[in-house]
Amino acid sequence: MFRMKIAAMLAACWVVCLGAPAADKGTEANPWVIGMSQCNLGEPWRVQMNADVAKAAEAHKNLKVIFKDAQNDTLKQRAHLEEFASQGVDLIIVSPKEAAPLTPPIKKAFRDGIPVIVLDRAVLGKDYTQFIGANNKLIGEAAGKWVVKKLGGQGNIVELKGLMTSTPGQDRNSGFRKGIEGSGLEVIFEADMQWLEPNARKEMESALARFDDIKLVYAHNDPAAHGAWLAAKAAGREKDILFVGIDGLPQEGQAYVAQGVLDVCFEYPTGGKEAIASALTVLGGGEVPQDMVVPSRYFTKENLKDGGAALEE
Repeated sequence: MFRMKIAAMLAACWVVCLGAPAADKGTEANPWVIGMSQCNLGEPWRVQMNADVAKAAEAHKNLKVIFKDAQNDTLKQRAHLEEFASQGVDLIIVSPKEAAPLTPPIKKAFRDGIPVIVLDRAVLGKDYTQFIGANNKLIGEAAGKWVVKKLGGQGNIVELKGLMTSTPGQDRNSGFRKGIEGSGLEVIFEADMQWLEPNARKEMESALARFDDIKLVYAHNDPAAHGAWLAAKAAGREKDILFVGIDGLPQEGQAYVAQGVLDVCFEYPTGGKEAIASALTVLGGGEVPQDMVVPSRYFTKENLKDGGAALEE
């Protein structure tokens, strides 16, 4: 009897002094931990992606998201992924700077049993849980067809390309070239502005210095299109040139269209809310399709008040 009382006292002390055993994972007391690595926060679109992830996650008290900014440094982003894996996070969300260098750490984490959701920029192979992104080739092709119609199939074009070691840059380029194929349009100047507005402005200054006849600028994102417009305005030529961009954020691309800076912008959804929805499914033991294509729209002054128009396959 004495031994039983001692055992009961020790058990009671364990509960009081040390606390009850840990709650199951995925509760408010013990949330699932998601590591999110963003390639950079120097682009408004990427800031919006993080905001969309954070907003979607805040609605679920059983989730905790750790955000990291790779600051456009591939080595830093690789370190982020390795750090998340070593910390034992429950799931990783990553928007890679470049495809090839980020494939190995993503592959390793995935094969080690950590679900990985890849946003925006695809990696090589299929060693990930899910890729979420819009169809960049479709967007590029739609932009090309819009340009052909707008210019009547004739004219000189400047193409300000995104980072061409990234899949969106490659797809927006190849899609656009397909869209203008067979027309009399000619790309007379092209440059990789690495998604950054200051770079785009400098490249556009070079194009303006070399060519007197430029009918249109096709930029792979809205900041680049805006940078090109600023360069043209400084040269007194902005009224002679049309400007096309991609991203379509309400506070950026759509605002530029409303102001008459851009003639059209094509939406590229961030996929942030979709990533959290998929994460919850995966962490809860469910399955998701390995590839999710989010739909896109385009905005002109004519359709802006109606919320733009959907792109069709």
